[in-house]
Parts: sequence; structure tokens; C-alpha cells
Amino acid sequence: MKHLKSLFVILAAMLGGGVSAQSVDTVAVWSESMKKDIKNVVITPAAYQTDKDARFPVVYLLHGATGDYTNWIEKAPFLPELASRYGLIIVCPDGNPYSWYWDAPADTTSRYEIYMTRELLPYIDRHYRTIASREGRGITGLSMGGQGAFYLAFRHQDLYGACASMSGGLDIQSFPANENMEKRLGSQAEYPERWAQYSIMNQLYLLKPGSLKILFDCGTSDSFYPVNERLHELMRYRRIDHDFISRPGSHSWSYWTNSVKYHLVFFDNYFREMAEKAK
Repeated sequence: MKHLKSLFVILAAMLGGGVSAQSVDTVAVWSESMKKDIKNVVITPAAYQTDKDARFPVVYLLHGATGDYTNWIEKAPFLPELASRYGLIIVCPDGNPYSWYWDAPADTTSRYEIYMTRELLPYIDRHYRTIASREGRGITGLSMGGQGAFYLAFRHQDLYGACASMSGGLDIQSFPANENMEKRLGSQAEYPERWAQYSIMNQLYLLKPGSLKILFDCGTSDSFYPVNERLHELMRYRRIDHDFISRPGSHSWSYWTNSVKYHLVFFDNYFREMAEKAK
């Protein structure tokens, strides 16, 4: 593994007469499963530089379809400041424009579930001072990344303690003509059971009672809003604890750059609760 050229955010704060700064690095992580380097943005808080004994929780923040690992830091340049405010590390992986963060059954070159859980996560824990347990990890994302965050957290409750989704594409069965999804799953007409299996709507049975803190939200003008509302009702019916936020907004960066602020408060509350329990 190697560190690529670092981007340093010159957002400095005076602390005790000294200066500390958040840092934003781009790191390449070798994926043995896909035989390639994958880039990731890693944001460390100011306290990471000043308190060398401290360990920090991590939030994995996923991009949407057509995006890449740079999206979040470019569209939400305030993230380093929030990382410092809440004392956490933020990791923005590259999930390929259309990976959906699966190990794609129809494309053996796309192994993003393995990458996220067995390659990237151990790398971050080895190279950064993290709280290397589910109590110190959260995952969220937008659109495709919102679906990916739930998919990974539901299937790996031993790795993540909290998960969230913003404007998530949570029922892929409603995308029958999606060419890029067919490349990953095969056609829905030929593999209907596969499309059902990979849909978040049909994965609630995986959830163990109280295993995950769950938050999701969607703008009322978003085409994904009915799907998110339906998942909310299904979770209520199954008595799955969760927070669902409905507010005005569309499938747009103006919505997501506002939404991520709520998500980081949600994760901060979870990490604080876990820290209190650990005392």
C-alpha cells in the first residue's frame, strides 16, 4: 500500500496557543480480489495530530452512481471541519461508478463487498489509530452509496455498529432497464431471484434485534422517496428500531451536503454512547 500525494486542508484552529489542522489524504489501497489499486480519501481530525495516544472512530462515506472517491470532499469541503468537531476519521472509498458495492455475480472483476470489508477496512485499522471494532465504525452514503451502506452493514453486523443512507436506491427491483445494473446482476427477466436477493427491501431478515443503529432520509421531491418511505413502513411493521427523516429536497448535492451534517451528528451520538458503555 502506498500514500499518494496528500491534499492538506488549511483549515486551522488555535488550540492552546498552538495550531492544529485537519488533513485530507488520498491513499491507494491494493485490492487483491480485483488486482488493482483503489483510491480513497481519508480525512483525519485536528486532534489526530495533537493527541498521539488517542484512537478515533471511523465513518465510511460512500459516493453515488457515476461518482468517485473525490465527490464528497469536492462537494462538501466542510467535512474536515466536521471531522474535527466530532473527533472522527472519515473515509471516502472509490466504489466504481456502478459497482453498487456488491461482489457482482455477473461480473467477476467487480468485488467491492470484499474490498470494503476485507481489504479497505483492515488497511484503515492498520495504518490509522482507529477504534478497531464495530462500536467504532459507521457507514453511510448517497443514492447508490446509500444502498451500499445498508447492504454492507446488514450483511456485516460484526463490522459496523451504525449505518445510514441518504436518498438511497433501496429497491433495485424497480430498475429493470438499468443497463449498468444488468452488467453486475444479469437481466432481471433471467435472474429475478437474484434481483430480489440483492435488494435492501428483502434483507431485513438479516437484522438481529438491536444490532445496528439505523438512520435514513430522503427528499420528498426525490424519485426514490416512495421506496424510502416504503422501507420505513416495512421496518415499523417488523418493529425494527430506526430513524427516518422526510424533508423537502430532490436527488441533488444541495440535499446531500445538508443531509451529511445530520448523519455525522447521528454517528457522533452513537460513538459517544458506545464510549460511555465501555467505561
